[in-house]
Amino acid sequence: MHGLSARVSKLLYFASIIRQASRKRLGKRMKIAKILGRNHKHKVFLYALSTCAWCKMAKQFLKDNNIEYEYVDVDLCKEEDRKKIREDIKRRGGLPNYPILIVDDKTLITGFLKNRIKEALEI
Repeated sequence: MHGLSARVSKLLYFASIIRQASRKRLGKRMKIAKILGRNHKHKVFLYALSTCAWCKMAKQFLKDNNIEYEYVDVDLCKEEDRKKIREDIKRRGGLPNYPILIVDDKTLITGFLKNRIKEALEI
């Protein structure tokens, strides 16, 4: 009986390893982060790159001004999600140059342009 339970335990262990490997292969959905802030007057979404200095400055600017926003680091997304992002940017009339800030689903600001961001967010 002991030999049987040891084999079952091994089988269950290997099954869990296979499940973990298949999850990694399938990948995750696009990860959208939400940053809470006291100022949520506008819906703010940021397309950024994790290694981009201008993108980091845009995130810090929004944080310093207590702006609630969501963002995605495009370079950390799967290729299929990056394609969807490029299509979204193109549909809105922009080019894939980062950071890209979208305010209220209508105003698109490409680059860290502090004055345009302040104007769009009314700060």
